[in-house]
Amino acid sequence: MMRSLDRSQRQVRQTLTAWSFILPSLIGLGIFVYGSLVYSLYISFTSWDLLTPAKWVGFANYARVFRDETFIQCLYNTVYFVVAIVPLGIVFAMAMAMALNKQLPGIGFFRAAYYMPSITSTIAIGMVWLWIFNPDQGVLNALLKLIGVSNPPRWLESRVWAKPALSIMRLWQVSGYYMIMYLSGLQNIPNELYEAAEIDGATGWQKTKYVTVPLLSNTTLFATIMLIIEVFNLFEAVYVMTEGRPGGSTNTILYYIYAQAFQRYRMGYASAMAWVLFVILFVITLIQFAARRRKEEIGF
Repeated sequence: MMRSLDRSQRQVRQTLTAWSFILPSLIGLGIFVYGSLVYSLYISFTSWDLLTPAKWVGFANYARVFRDETFIQCLYNTVYFVVAIVPLGIVFAMAMAMALNKQLPGIGFFRAAYYMPSITSTIAIGMVWLWIFNPDQGVLNALLKLIGVSNPPRWLESRVWAKPALSIMRLWQVSGYYMIMYLSGLQNIPNELYEAAEIDGATGWQKTKYVTVPLLSNTTLFATIMLIIEVFNLFEAVYVMTEGRPGGSTNTILYYIYAQAFQRYRMGYASAMAWVLFVILFVITLIQFAARRRKEEIGF
């Protein structure tokens, strides 16, 4: 009886000790994450400029979002970046991972070099790419002139080329991060599958198409979801390189939210747009999971 009581007391002490380590993190998470989410939802139903008391306006902010032509333009720009960056980012990341999935001398250096941009400050990277895209003194236009392009693009000064320029910069920055994911997935594919494919006479392309790509489907799903969320939250590059110019052609939803909240002090309206963005991302994620589940059901 005493031994059972001692065991019970010891378990209680261990549980209390564990909770004493976990509780500070849970309190911080509850206050600064979930508490902030609930408060931002409340703010989205008010008109608040940080200086005067918040005034309840109901769904007026949400109704205004879908009448706001600037928000519609920002949504178009953001979708453009998603369409331009996500597919190419996935392809580049997978291609780099396959190229670096070899046991060669110095391969670790190249893996680190390709991964480095993804952990470098976007502010610093943006300043470097501002120089690269400089239409008069930038290295990119200098190279284009060397190969015979007499009138190279004005890049960030052009409504036509500004979005492609930002897309190129973000592709260069994020591909290395998702390359690491694909490297992890490639290293979990058994070599026996490739050997069996070779015995059956499969070419290198056929092994990639029928072995590598299908077995990386879960990695691709996760990378696609994360990359879509990342591109929808494109902010730092716009803030440093264009500030939404020229003519709003690079203005994204997140940058517009920032401008409304911290430049015009329309906190209620900015919060409403933030929740609209959350709903958009939530629906896109659900669609992707449903599509993946459907493919699994039909054995694809």
